[in-house]
Amino acid sequence: MKPVFHLSIGLWLLLLSMNARAQAGQSTESSGSLVQTLMDKSNEVQSLRKSKDVSGIKLLLTDDFDYVGGDGRLHHRDELLGDMQDGTLRDFKLYEPQAVQIVSSAALLTYNAIVDMREGDDPGMAPRYQKVTDLWVKQGNEWRLKFEQATPVRPID
Repeated sequence: MKPVFHLSIGLWLLLLSMNARAQAGQSTESSGSLVQTLMDKSNEVQSLRKSKDVSGIKLLLTDDFDYVGGDGRLHHRDELLGDMQDGTLRDFKLYEPQAVQIVSSAALLTYNAIVDMREGDDPGMAPRYQKVTDLWVKQGNEWRLKFEQATPVRPID
């Protein structure tokens, strides 16, 4: 758990410095256009996971892509690609997106997700309802997914 904490602090420090540069006058995309562009990309990532299209998803991820899954653990790009071959994602729905452009080449997209995905042995299941945050960065003219964190949405006891 400790590495995730350090990664989160580092990510927030990076985002704060990028935000300061954005406020210094760099141009950004219009909010509605950005939300639609990034939501389309996030839907594409999930569709490629569902269809087990490893070569297709490689085009959407940065080489240093990492993610924190619903299990709270840090995973790396190669783990995602390996899991895709097992076909654990059965179906998904992404909704209620919100985007914040940090600078012209980086943006956060947050959305709700409903997933149907097996994870681990029975009765281990991935959380069905999740709040997901994606960090998208522009490489050339293309948006690529650099980091993702999925947080289980659970009722308050």
